[in-house]
Amino acid sequence: MSKKRILLIGGAGYVGTVLTSHLLKKGYKVRVMDEFVYENQFAIKPYIGDPDFEIQKGDLTNNQDLEEAIQGVSDVVVLGGLVGDPVTKKYPDASNKINTEGVQSCIDFLSGKDLGKVIFISTCSNYGLIGEDEMADEEFELNPLSLYATAKVEAEKHLLSYKEKADYTGVVLRFATAFGLSPRMRFDLTVSQFTRDLYFGKELVVYDEHTWRPYCHVRDFARLVERVLDAEKEKVNFEVFNAGAEKNNFTKKMIVDEILKHDPEGSVKYTGKGDDPRNYRVSFKKVKEVLDFEPEFTVEEGIQELIEAFEIGVYADSIENKGKYGNFEIKYDGAPNND
Repeated sequence: MSKKRILLIGGAGYVGTVLTSHLLKKGYKVRVMDEFVYENQFAIKPYIGDPDFEIQKGDLTNNQDLEEAIQGVSDVVVLGGLVGDPVTKKYPDASNKINTEGVQSCIDFLSGKDLGKVIFISTCSNYGLIGEDEMADEEFELNPLSLYATAKVEAEKHLLSYKEKADYTGVVLRFATAFGLSPRMRFDLTVSQFTRDLYFGKELVVYDEHTWRPYCHVRDFARLVERVLDAEKEKVNFEVFNAGAEKNNFTKKMIVDEILKHDPEGSVKYTGKGDDPRNYRVSFKKVKEVLDFEPEFTVEEGIQELIEAFEIGVYADSIENKGKYGNFEIKYDGAPNND
């Protein structure tokens, strides 16, 4: 049987590079289309030369780029966009063009192209702020509190509106906050930032230390995407799944406490309310019951692997070379209109 070729739109990013590695090891062919808005071309170097890997510079807002990218493809994973609240707030026009207009036009374009599955990567940030005694399942009311989450909610609705008219099987995965090592490492995410700053002796300032978030290792995200690709249509057809596990619902203080087990002398300052009011715990019952998915990695293990990487000198430049290790600045001129 010939290998399936999977198109990863935005596949050169933090999650996408780990997903690329995973799928290649599992016997898939992988084509990555990425605009490299973070100038993150370096992250694909491990895969160059693999006969089952292809790379195309392209913009998801440009139908000509998409037309070239889908040739010979069986399934598509849409990861692309400006990822995170700070970068979308900093670049609202680009966010609107890429995350709102671009992603929705991409979803439109993919219909009628004889694809198997189209998996849209969304976020648990869509839940925003919920009650302390509540757990958000997939039917919970969405409450996006940022440009980033608002665009994700709109894109989810747009994809789900194709249920009765698309020839592909649409799936939405609401990712928990990611952690874990990646070829395109990010230190602007809670677990990695907290661990790095304390390891290198910086004072860690923590806002709203009792706010809850769910977390999930990037390798577990890759395992879940593979499981969706392999799943029977009736199990996943235009379904929404929270991606993670209850065991990795953590408060910020719980994360700090785990890091301090490795470095009890670390300096931490807890302070009042920051500018991010999100607070949510999430139920992952559906993904476990329907897809038999349970993450392998805990937050504690993610902290441990980061410390082991620091100890051998990996990411030694991560503080002074900030831009390389996070979604802070973009280089994007915008794609031509598709009219």
